[in-house]
Amino acid sequence: MAKLDCPLLISPVFKPKIWGRKNLAPLFDRTEAATGRSSSAVAAQSPIGKSNLIGEVWITNDQSRFLNGAVAGLTLDEASRKYRSDLNGSRWTNERFPLLAKYIYTSDWLSVQVHPDDAYARAHDPGSPGKCEMWYFVHAEKDAVILLGLKAGVTHDKLRAALENGTARDILHRFHPHASEAAYIPPGMIHALGPGLVLFEVEQNSDLTYRLDDFGRVGLDGKPRPLHLKKGLEVTKVELPAFRDLPRIELREAFGLRRYVLASRHFALEELTVKEIATMSGSPDRVEVLSVLEGEGRVETEAGWLGCETGDTWLIPPATKRYRVVPRKKIRMLRFYVPVIEKDFRKPLLKRGVARKKIETICFE
Repeated sequence: MAKLDCPLLISPVFKPKIWGRKNLAPLFDRTEAATGRSSSAVAAQSPIGKSNLIGEVWITNDQSRFLNGAVAGLTLDEASRKYRSDLNGSRWTNERFPLLAKYIYTSDWLSVQVHPDDAYARAHDPGSPGKCEMWYFVHAEKDAVILLGLKAGVTHDKLRAALENGTARDILHRFHPHASEAAYIPPGMIHALGPGLVLFEVEQNSDLTYRLDDFGRVGLDGKPRPLHLKKGLEVTKVELPAFRDLPRIELREAFGLRRYVLASRHFALEELTVKEIATMSGSPDRVEVLSVLEGEGRVETEAGWLGCETGDTWLIPPATKRYRVVPRKKIRMLRFYVPVIEKDFRKPLLKRGVARKKIETICFE
């Protein structure tokens, strides 16, 4: 098989949702997405250019399609199964890509929901792992709201009663998020997103969600969306605090700034602000993903270069020895991967003089 040793550009997949939007700014242009970076195969299944409301843009979806390199034309799922560790790294043994990442656009409330852990998913929904996730808010309107975690004193019985009488939102913590805020949502944490938000979400490669309250709405098919009260109540951990508005740990680098946003055993997120040429390389034991939030420039290797712009997603296979991100306009991007927390977060931050107590506020085992 051909060697995967260069950055790989991958197309997004657009998902219609009843709570979505027509305007996908600031990351995607609705009128151009289907004929620009998206491949024709992905565009054909994506409702860009139609009247549908788009709620999610999946950037590492199984059906996302590669646009360059030895895997050009393959979907992420096809490439992951064919190349295995050559694409995903030696520490990942599953055939499926390790991470699902997406951008979410809201014009209405999402349902009140909760996710199971791996053990519960294996027992009750075989074929899917559990779902641990995080949010990074790209934009939040002034009155935008999220619900995250149950208020003190709420028991399972009180939760059940609130769900039955339609008052679940009253027993959840209510917050106004701000741009660049991060939140961690472990399995068992009840949550809901309100209107007026654009956010990045990364999680285990799972779409397993237990919907607890959908406010009596109907789905795109005109029928009420199903609820999953029994499973949802079984997995809910009423004692979990709201892990949000985490401390901002940002360090100067030769290329600009690096922010260590959050690390868990399932995923880690960094935010890179590239003001000068950044010389980088892949990590031999894992795949990394870069998602461009703003700016434009080039991604260069010894073999040549490709343009880089807002909304792009680049996969960096483990064998990528050296590449450069060359900004024409300041590039701000999210870098995410499956970490070894001690090596990737704790040690580098301790070495740069960050207090261990502060480091632990963004590390979740």
